[in-house]
Amino acid sequence: MNKIYNPKPETWSTILERPTKTVDDIEATVKEIFKEIQKKGDSAVAKYTSLFDGVSLQNYEVSKTEINQAIESISDELKEAIQLAKANIEKFHTAQKTTRVEVETIEGVNCWQEKRPIQKIGLYIPGGTAPLFSTVLMLAVPAKIAACNEIFLCSPPDKNGNINPAILYAANLCGVTKILKVGGIQAIAGMTLGTESIPKVYKIFGPGNQFVTVAKQLATQFGVAIDMPAGPSELLIVADDTAVPAFVASDLLSQAEHGTDSQVILVSTSKKLIEDVEKEIQIQMEVLPRKVIAEKAIANSKLIFVENDKIALELINEYGPEHFIICTDSEDYYTDGIYNAGSVFIGNYTPESAGDYASGTNHTLPTNGYAKNYSGVNLDSFTKSMTFQKISKKGIQNIGKAIELMAEAEGLQAHKNAVSLRLKAIEDEK
Repeated sequence: MNKIYNPKPETWSTILERPTKTVDDIEATVKEIFKEIQKKGDSAVAKYTSLFDGVSLQNYEVSKTEINQAIESISDELKEAIQLAKANIEKFHTAQKTTRVEVETIEGVNCWQEKRPIQKIGLYIPGGTAPLFSTVLMLAVPAKIAACNEIFLCSPPDKNGNINPAILYAANLCGVTKILKVGGIQAIAGMTLGTESIPKVYKIFGPGNQFVTVAKQLATQFGVAIDMPAGPSELLIVADDTAVPAFVASDLLSQAEHGTDSQVILVSTSKKLIEDVEKEIQIQMEVLPRKVIAEKAIANSKLIFVENDKIALELINEYGPEHFIICTDSEDYYTDGIYNAGSVFIGNYTPESAGDYASGTNHTLPTNGYAKNYSGVNLDSFTKSMTFQKISKKGIQNIGKAIELMAEAEGLQAHKNAVSLRLKAIEDEK
């Protein structure tokens, strides 16, 4: 890892730069695939599924037989673990429900706000060497709580045309409407544009590589919303001498093993802790099955020493990490002062893995500094806020003159007339 001591603020943006490609590098590919799927539908999806996933499929929808086989193949222990995680996610997201907000702004003018579910939801679940069945729980559970009508799930097939059984088990457990064997750009394009087999949705959720991230951003140009521009995973830990070096190292490696473009950073006011953590990383990495991936990610990562908590907090807020772990004696200072982070983990016994799987919080979070202006997925991500109003005769009399004056000042005479006619009708009744 790269060790940096007392970096000057003017160098922070360079030091904290993410190891990702620019959008320009991959945007042309994404646009080409979207264009072809828009014209050719399923045949284009088949072409890119064969090209990228190495398999030719006659039918994209997962059958009930395949789901039942997946359920049978999952061990009881894993089923229980998934069910425990689902229960905690349900508890946390159910608690986020809000009631109708109603107020009489002035006598006779009643305004209220209600939440309505987004009717058609698309979930993208990465497969490959790390099939993220936990993400199924994180997305499908709040979608069901929000009462979304239809929940469609796309995940890339393996070389045999199958989706990981744990993904199928979790999707079935959460009541997903339809599961489709489609991955990558073609899955996002399919859910954006609609094909013979892939339904068009109103909002797309889920993480993915940089091609998926750009595809989701392109989807917004076709009137489809997305959860956030989420890219490669990242973690920043702030720690002092009260932290356990082995714990810190294990958390850094837990994110580094996600992918070669993941980034992990340790910020510390202790040079000794930095040295101890670096040693622990080397020891723990040796036995990881995904050592090659973790090594490449670690090469892009940083160990940063700063003199005090104030500098550390300023640097962290500038970075805006997806995941932020606090292991310091002054944890209140950081929890009170952090403004830019996707999800925060506090104390030596709160690993980031807990949020990834079973504590109850959502793990679909903003990366690439988007924590400065985006929230992680939550119950409201699956709903829209709609406003209502009802105005009585007394109410329109109370605000009518103000509306007339404002409409006339903006040069919108028809707006004024819509009020003037009503006021005159009320006056004529007297």
